[in-house]
Amino acid sequence: MSAAAQTTTTVSAQSFDIRPFDAPLGAEIIGLDLSRPLSDADFARVHRAHLDHALLVFRDQRITPEQQIAFSRRFGPLQIHVLKQFLLADHPEIFIISNIVENGQPIGLGDAGKFWHSDLSYKEFPSLGSMLLAQELPEEGGDTLFASQQLAYETLPSELRRAIEGKRAAHSYTARYADEVFAGIRRPTLTEAQLAEVKAVAHPVVRTHPETGRKGLFVNENFTTHILDIPGDESRQILAELYAHSAKPEFIYRHPWQPHDMVFWDNRALIHLATGCPSHLRRRMHRTTIQGDVPF
Repeated sequence: MSAAAQTTTTVSAQSFDIRPFDAPLGAEIIGLDLSRPLSDADFARVHRAHLDHALLVFRDQRITPEQQIAFSRRFGPLQIHVLKQFLLADHPEIFIISNIVENGQPIGLGDAGKFWHSDLSYKEFPSLGSMLLAQELPEEGGDTLFASQQLAYETLPSELRRAIEGKRAAHSYTARYADEVFAGIRRPTLTEAQLAEVKAVAHPVVRTHPETGRKGLFVNENFTTHILDIPGDESRQILAELYAHSAKPEFIYRHPWQPHDMVFWDNRALIHLATGCPSHLRRRMHRTTIQGDVPF
């Protein structure tokens, strides 16, 4: 069922503003309280804004895990992350992203987003979108960058566009899993059962957005391993050119987090990158991930 087709019981409308950023993408929503039920008309307005801007920042959201999950589910079924040890107790739909260590153990994934990526591009049904709610923010650092892959595709040099026409690429969760991205932090060893959850898949290098019809690049340095049916050296060269082009400054919105921000971005249209923060400063975020369609 599409997001627009899902309904709820009749509730009162809320008054809120949608303010586009002075950036290639994104808008902030002011005055909407997601702790209250959202009317169908208000939801339709939010849904349209998400398609128009690819990223929405809901300001000052003091919501519970249940409320975050309920709002996320308005857009589709939720996906459960393979790292079960970092799921919120009693709420497996929420994945904890954090650099906090308690009793010698990390409470969440501490190095999430260190390379440009689209969430869960390594799944048969990659993510439609992710909602990330700020729980605890560092005093400095911690910004997140988002890059429009639709703008990236639309501005590709013609020779590079021809080189990827009709091509498919492999995506794997373990592609860079063992890379040491934060000194002293090791990712958990995956069990056989976990590995079975993240078998490599292939998707088009250029995908069509299922709701807007707009085309965009769908490869990323975190999970894409190679382009199928071409020599390895050619694949590496093309991917290197795509990665360099896809993260040009003119495609990027940089999000400086404010307390109680919840950011909802479209993984079908964007890639993102965590800029990191000093390791001694605590950062904790709660993510819900909405399942999307098979890319085409």
